[in-house]
Amino acid sequence: MDTTTQKPPAPPSSQPAGDEAPARRGTTRPGDRIFLALSRGSGIFVLVIMAAIAAFLTYRASMAIGKDEANFFTTFEWNPSGDPVEFGIAVLAFGTIVSSVIAMAIAVPVAVGIALFITHYAPRRLGGTIAYVIDLLAAVPSIVYGLWGALVLVPHLDGLYGWLDTYLGWTGVLEWNGGAPRSLFTVGILLAIMILPIITNVSREVFRQAPRMHEEAALALGATRWEVIRMSVLPFGRSGVISASMLGLGRALGETMAVAMVLSPTFDISASLLDPGGGTFAQNIASKFNEATETGRDALIASGLVLFVITLLVNGAARLIIARRKEYSGANA
Repeated sequence: MDTTTQKPPAPPSSQPAGDEAPARRGTTRPGDRIFLALSRGSGIFVLVIMAAIAAFLTYRASMAIGKDEANFFTTFEWNPSGDPVEFGIAVLAFGTIVSSVIAMAIAVPVAVGIALFITHYAPRRLGGTIAYVIDLLAAVPSIVYGLWGALVLVPHLDGLYGWLDTYLGWTGVLEWNGGAPRSLFTVGILLAIMILPIITNVSREVFRQAPRMHEEAALALGATRWEVIRMSVLPFGRSGVISASMLGLGRALGETMAVAMVLSPTFDISASLLDPGGGTFAQNIASKFNEATETGRDALIASGLVLFVITLLVNGAARLIIARRKEYSGANA
């Protein structure tokens, strides 16, 4: 009997021999190197453009603020062509923020509700039809929304304004003096309609990605459809809803023509949202840029710089919110 022990065969090496390792990793292929260079260059190019925009706005804004005899942040006046030169952004900042907050307060709950109805309640054919209509709303130009707002929305808001004044006028915030409903509240309603498709479409796609097994497990345990949505769908899609809301807020902050056609701006802050008054950065730039002097244009660019900073802060805050909630964000950075 042969008692000679045989060594077991050596396990195959996990590293391919020769030049196969770098080839498999894809680090030396020309196509991968080109794609990496293009991707990196695109990212750097975007940062360069942002830096160039910021530098241009800062330079022109510094020229205007240097001539301003009033406080740029607290003055309730816009007279960059006068003597002395006096202008400020207090009214514009108030109008921009208030109208955007009103739009978000109206649009986000409605958009999330529509998205949930399309993905979890409506029959497939009905849901597809509603989604198609929502997509069409996203393609409507701003000027069309502005015309509709000025010719249809404004004349039909008397009833709503009267109801708000009757039941909530005691607050002072919703008191109506009977004037034309061309106020920040009307602007907020119009902006809510404009940003509704963006928030709805993004939220709908996020809700569709919710793990089906989680929903089926909840149903098997006896949960109702709303409990499934509350425990499985909404936590999963929360980061997507935040991102969708920030996209909508970005459009609301920078909307120009629709706001200019609906709002009756006055450089004054009214205690009531139903009275004419206020203005927005974008609307003020659009309405006064053509007739402005050189100093006036620099002043408008200075207000544009403030809007640029506000937009960056909003997007950065949204990114921080998502990053701090990694359990539902699905991303590590």
